[in-house]
Amino acid sequence: MNLCSAGILLFRSGPAGAEVLLGHPGGPLWRHKDEGAWSIPKGLCRQGEAPLLAAQREFREETGFEPGEALLELGAVRQTSGKLVHVWASAGDADPEQMMSNTFLLEWPPRSGRVRHYPELDRVAWFDLQTACCKIHKGQAPFIERLERLLQDKR
Repeated sequence: MNLCSAGILLFRSGPAGAEVLLGHPGGPLWRHKDEGAWSIPKGLCRQGEAPLLAAQREFREETGFEPGEALLELGAVRQTSGKLVHVWASAGDADPEQMMSNTFLLEWPPRSGRVRHYPELDRVAWFDLQTACCKIHKGQAPFIERLERLLQDKR
């Protein structure tokens, strides 16, 4: 089991302060879930792959966007599953309407024999930091808080 995941938290200045780009997981299990379901675009580190390279690759694969070049390390958080998630923040902008995600295969309904492609992320959206803390999976909320502290320190 791969216990390393990495991602990039894209941020920008919005009308009411900083905003972050979060992704909503695709597939039938997440279709009707909202609060606590959104995620930083991230994915598994390949065997021997540096977490930063995995974060950049996964961001491109899951959103179709290029991460910015100036990356701020937000550290790592161990999830309840035991997986260690590494995240970097990047200033940038992206139009959610232009998002293109890679897909995965899933048999749905279970044991039906019907296998379909589903997008890893079915949509992305910009959220102010307070809303993002409600939307994001609780195990990833510390990254929003760390970004907020970093942005306050730069003022």
